[in-house]
Amino acid sequence: MKLYSRGQVVFFSMLSGLIVVMLAAGFRFLRDSLPKEQTAGKVSEIPDLSEQERSGYSRPLQINTVELQPYTEAERENISVYEQLNTAVVNITTETVAINWFLEPVPQKGSSGSGSIIDTRGYVLTNNHVIENAYKVFINLADGSQFEGTVVGTDSENDIAVLKFAPPRGKELRIVPFGNSGNLKVGQKVLAIGNPFGLERTLTVGIVSGLGRPIQNSPQHIIRDMIQTDASINPGNSGGPLLDTQGRMIGINTMIYSTSGGSVGIGFAVPVNTAKRVVAEIIEYGKVRRGWIDATVVQLFPALVRYAKLPVTTGLLVSRTRQNGLAERAGIRQGAEPVRYNSGMIYLGGDIIVSVDGMKTATLADLYSALEDNKPGEKVAVELLRNGNVIKLEVTLADREEALIQ
Repeated sequence: MKLYSRGQVVFFSMLSGLIVVMLAAGFRFLRDSLPKEQTAGKVSEIPDLSEQERSGYSRPLQINTVELQPYTEAERENISVYEQLNTAVVNITTETVAINWFLEPVPQKGSSGSGSIIDTRGYVLTNNHVIENAYKVFINLADGSQFEGTVVGTDSENDIAVLKFAPPRGKELRIVPFGNSGNLKVGQKVLAIGNPFGLERTLTVGIVSGLGRPIQNSPQHIIRDMIQTDASINPGNSGGPLLDTQGRMIGINTMIYSTSGGSVGIGFAVPVNTAKRVVAEIIEYGKVRRGWIDATVVQLFPALVRYAKLPVTTGLLVSRTRQNGLAERAGIRQGAEPVRYNSGMIYLGGDIIVSVDGMKTATLADLYSALEDNKPGEKVAVELLRNGNVIKLEVTLADREEALIQ
């Protein structure tokens, strides 16, 4: 065995240390010079923290918390109205009758809609078109119970119907209170509860988008002063209540304007003030009694205007008056020259009615609208043309139902 002197051992130790240092420096140089993607997967070094940062970690962690309210004020309004009134809104379903190949009546499913309980005796307010042509009417309550209802009466001119069912003894019914549609403002918040597409007691929220909209719901009838809203109204909402933030009914949801059949943010409701006026009569008489000018009138049309050389193109020509009737006694003159038109007869030469009760009467629908809120026996101002002169008369109204039968 070869022995080394003390000096040689020290020399070899220093040499080996120098080699280790040089190797370490070489490896570090190689590591730093490699592209970053070649060092993927290596653990990054955590840089030293400053004194200020180190002192921050030594303090307890401070968490600032804020006591959040569960609902906004607007949300609380919505929730309150729904919780108070959703059980007062019913789902209405109907059955109609079809005739099969053997000429036998066959019941089949009809339409469905919504309604509002307006009296604890079981009276329900809805739209006429919801129950029109129905063989049977069923009223479905929020608790799942179903009752067969009866039609107390209808008002097709305002698309209103009143139904009734017999609640079980001891069953307390929640009702929807009437509000006032006379002081509504565009921009006012409204809520609608109904049963769209059979989804029972759905709440939608919106605003009053417009007021005083005239909507023609039949060739002869125009519903005046309709409320326009952007609250979503879909099939099945018809007949349900439009409510203010106090939970008072301000309208009856009736129809939508849509090219697709779904809600596009334009819905219409019959004003509750109209409903209040006709509902009492429907409950008492089963119908709405309205006044009428007891005369046969013809809406002017271009061929008639040209043939008779009339001085105006719009208005209502008085063809005949009831003999010794209220219109004749008031001074309205009928025609005398008979002219056949299609399968009927028109008498020319009579007065042309241009205004009734302050409303222009260019069409028959205008006349129905002008007298919609007038009762038999009331007097109305009538403005007419006679031989190029304007004549103003006061006419006592007859009962429309009786006058139109004549």
